[in-house]
Amino acid sequence: MGSKSAQKMVRVASRRQQRNKSVRSQVKTNITKAEKLIFAGELEAAREAVAAAVSSLDKASEKGILHSNNTARRKSRLLKKLNEAVALSSAEPEPVEAESS
Repeated sequence: MGSKSAQKMVRVASRRQQRNKSVRSQVKTNITKAEKLIFAGELEAAREAVAAAVSSLDKASEKGILHSNNTARRKSRLLKKLNEAVALSSAEPEPVEAESS
């Protein structure tokens, strides 16, 4: 099987993997929720969801679960999507009701 230290490292790695899996899963869930709200056009709810996703990404990065560059890239992409959606919504003119004569 291997030396005792190798066996112990396998057990340790397994425990770490289980602990980190839930954090990674939560990060992915938060990002998905934020993206769905952005694409649905619900910008106020999307802002809150993006803030939650960024927070969970930062926490995962602090704990060493995600690499800091990976975290930065994901945050950048998410915020870019949000900013584009906000820009599009503010650029669209308000629909004017036609007056009947």
